Amino acid sequence: MTAEAAQAIGPDPVEPIAPAAGEGPLRIALLSYKGNPFCGGQGVYVRHLSRELARLGHTVEVIGAQPYPVLDGGVPLTELPSLDLYRQPDPFRVPGPREYRDAVDLLEVGVMLSAGFPEPLTFSLRARRHLAARRGEFDVVHDNQTLGYGLLGLERLGFPLVTTIHHPITVDRRLELDAAPNRRRRLSVRRWYGFTRMQKRVARRLPSVLTVSGTSRQEIIDDLGVRPERIHVVHIGADTGLFSPDPSVPEVPGRIVTTSSADVPLKGLIHLVEALAKVRTERPDAHLVVVGKRSDDGPVAAAIERFGLGGAIEFVKGISDAELVDLIRGAEVACVPSLYEGFSLPSAEAMATGTPLVATTGGAIPEVAGPDGRTCLAVPPGDAGALAAALCRLLGDPDLRRRLGAAGRERVLRRFTWEQAARGTADRYREAIAARAATRPR
Repeated sequence: MTAEAAQAIGPDPVEPIAPAAGEGPLRIALLSYKGNPFCGGQGVYVRHLSRELARLGHTVEVIGAQPYPVLDGGVPLTELPSLDLYRQPDPFRVPGPREYRDAVDLLEVGVMLSAGFPEPLTFSLRARRHLAARRGEFDVVHDNQTLGYGLLGLERLGFPLVTTIHHPITVDRRLELDAAPNRRRRLSVRRWYGFTRMQKRVARRLPSVLTVSGTSRQEIIDDLGVRPERIHVVHIGADTGLFSPDPSVPEVPGRIVTTSSADVPLKGLIHLVEALAKVRTERPDAHLVVVGKRSDDGPVAAAIERFGLGGAIEFVKGISDAELVDLIRGAEVACVPSLYEGFSLPSAEAMATGTPLVATTGGAIPEVAGPDGRTCLAVPPGDAGALAAALCRLLGDPDLRRRLGAAGRERVLRRFTWEQAARGTADRYREAIAARAATRPR
């Protein structure tokens, strides 16, 4: 299930699979300060990794805050509620006096009122307090990119700690500052991303960091200053049982599908809108389906109006897993126009369905999508002309679409599945447990 789209259609049963020889089950606490899959790739990660770890025989408990994770059957969720200051339809709300429970709540509201983002810090403090009351119940704690100060106390409580950093949020900050149209907007971006200073400090003190690609590993070294020997790459993957080819689903002539959000600059949707305008001069039937959020104003909305593409671009949201997969299967081309990705689940999921892919070379996308002309067509990020040329080439060449689609599916099956991700992650858990035991005073 992708980050922006897919609505859960009920928990899937967790069917056990055999662990590797000599590997005993572990008790895992998986922390997720923002786990709903509609809010980003972190929610997708928590759902699929927890399910596959459970299938391997481990006991996984997800501890999360709002918006709460969507989990498959057999994986329990412990709710660690925040004040939910960004909920719809009243984001940036000020709670009533009776909602405050403790000093952490006061801190959460104070940071929000100063135009900052408090959730990583306040969730980490609540998680440390919660785990302090549960010493001995878990073999390892796995943090999913919270990187809050509260994590630094967990090892003193006796918990081996592993942290996943999908990519440094400093990259998002940099790209949003570059896209800011004026000084006022740049000031707002700097205030919102103030929590990245905390994340840098915490990341440098973490004993074991997992990341999802070699590109993200280098960004973590460069941006966060984490020592290279502490960072381990464990690729994530697609749900290849769900995202699979189905010849009975007819292709829709001219359909291009992408997973994006109109108000996130690093997703590059504005460049795809411009490319579509160019494509339609040669292929009038070309149209775009965007799985994600539509903005009523902003650069993307302005571009759609400027190029007269209101009838050629459709935004969809809140669809089921099955509807999402059929949407991708029915496309002649899938496109990932991002300026940067730490891994690119949309690439892996589209390739898993056998849909041919046009993708940029931003961030880790080439690690997932593979070589240009063999498993995808690759273009430079931010280049609408190159994007348009690649889309026209694929739309006009059915044989190339079939060849790239088949090669993409085979690449995902070999390299990027959630079972492989779970096995690799469990190996890192055991290393963290062994390292903790070796340094523990007798």
